[in-house]
This record gives sequence, C-alpha cells and structure tokens, in this order.
Amino acid sequence: MLSESFEVFDDRFRRYVGGNVHLEKLYTGCRWAEGPAYFAAGRYLVWSDIPNDRIMRWDETDGSVSVFRAPALHTNGHTIDREGRMISCEHRGRCVSRTEHDGSRTVLVSHYQGKRLNSPNDAVVKSDGTIWFTDPSYGIDGEYEGDAAPSEIGACHVYRFDPAKNELTAVATDFEKPNGLAFTPDESLLYVADTGATHRPDGARHIRRFRVSADGKSLSGGEKFAECAIGLFDGFRLDVHGNIWTSTGAGVDCYDPDGTLIGRVRVPEVVANVCFGGPKRNRLFICGTTSLYAVYVNTQGALRPKA
Repeated sequence: MLSESFEVFDDRFRRYVGGNVHLEKLYTGCRWAEGPAYFAAGRYLVWSDIPNDRIMRWDETDGSVSVFRAPALHTNGHTIDREGRMISCEHRGRCVSRTEHDGSRTVLVSHYQGKRLNSPNDAVVKSDGTIWFTDPSYGIDGEYEGDAAPSEIGACHVYRFDPAKNELTAVATDFEKPNGLAFTPDESLLYVADTGATHRPDGARHIRRFRVSADGKSLSGGEKFAECAIGLFDGFRLDVHGNIWTSTGAGVDCYDPDGTLIGRVRVPEVVANVCFGGPKRNRLFICGTTSLYAVYVNTQGALRPKA
C-alpha cells in the first residue's frame, strides 16, 4: 500500500514510489520558496525566498537551516554549472549571475541587444557549459519580488548564453511568460513551461517540448506537451527515465515522456519548484510556498551527459 503522500493515476507510477515513504517538511517560514539546487560536495541545498530577498541553506548532515545570503537581489532559480559554481537568476539584478568558489558574485549576462533583461527566472546548464534560461516579467511587474519597471525588450524570451564567447541568443520568442525549463537526459529535447495565465485568464498554463539542433545551439518544434489542470506548471526536473516531475497547484505531478500524467506527490501548499538531491540523487526536494519539503522516490535525478 502506498502512503497518503502519493496518488496513482497510471500503474507505471508505482515503480517510482515506495510503500512506506512519506512527504517530510524540512523547514517553514518563507513567503514564496523557489529555485532549489543541491550541492553534492557539501551535502546542502540552497533555495530562494524571493519576497524576503534571501537565499536559504539546508544542511543535510544535521537538518539545520540558515540564511545563505541576504540581501540576495530577489534571486529566483538556481542551478549548478560544470565546475560546481552556483548560477542564479536575479529578479532585482535583472541578470544571470554566478557565485564563484571564493563566494564572490559575477554578473554573466544582463542585456539582450543593448536592452536590460526583464527578470531571469529559471536556468539550466547544458553539458557544453552553455546556460539556458527564461526571462518573464515577474520581477518587474511589481515591488513584491523585485523592482517595478517597464520591460525594455518588450517581450519574454528563452535564451541560450555561451559564457566562453559571451554570446546571448534568443532561442524561443513566442512565449507569454516562459518559466521552468529542463533538458531530457540525452539533451535532445528541451521542455519549457509557459505561465501566461498569471496575466490573462485564458493565458498559457502548459509545458512545451522543443527539439535541440545537432549543434546544440537552436530549437525547433515547440508543441504543447502537457496542460496543467490544477494551478500552473512552474519549475520541474527530469529523472533518469525521462519522466518530468513538475510543480502544480496540487503538489508535484509526474508525467511519462509520452505526455501521460501517471502520478502525483501530494503537497499541502502550492509548489513552485523541485530538484533531485541526496547522495543517491533519489530525494526530491520541493519548494512549496512557505516551506521546504522532501520525499524519497524510486528513481534518480538525471545527470548532464559528459561533454
């Protein structure tokens, strides 16, 4: 028997969850928890508390929670590059930054064609070292999660940034509000969420799927992969089998690569983002509005292919 933490919609989900496993609350006290990233070498997790303008840190060795950085320029999504450095999407900084090994901050990219970015939201690092990120307007829409300002670009795009060449390219320009994104384990496909429904009642609330070109520099396709039935898709991650574990208003929904909703991790708060971590990469960390949760699953988070 599965615990009350899981809901099965398709029998394929049963192989990924255990019978004596329960959702755990690791911390509470945030206003809007977002952007988790797990550092395997230090066995700790960082995540953003955007309205409180701080980055939090949970230590796996003793369960303690501390403030990693404050003020934090209203950072949102975080990820880790190939050298183990933290890549951050900054709302107030309106840039993508990198935290170096010595703790210093480097702004990687802040402008597109001479105009300031809106408010980078989420990012992933590809095996070739390029950074792919989304740039909706949430951080400039008001004062709660950034600084209110007009969009200089006048649109919300998905970008590819090459740090080696200092080159920024818009790879998808037909989104309302691009949000979470992730590659398949072999990096042949890129999934991107669109949360345009935050600004229009009939706006987008789906995940789209793109094919990555052979040279890894551009996208094609972009068909709708899944529509969110409860709330909105926000951040998500893939496991080694290509399943998508995505935030929704009901918890974390799990989609098979064929687009079927196969199961759900029930969470008592609206979920913003997730990531895999732990020594075996089989622990799903969940940012749920005011709290940080975690649950063990019978799969592992996908790793980047070796370059």
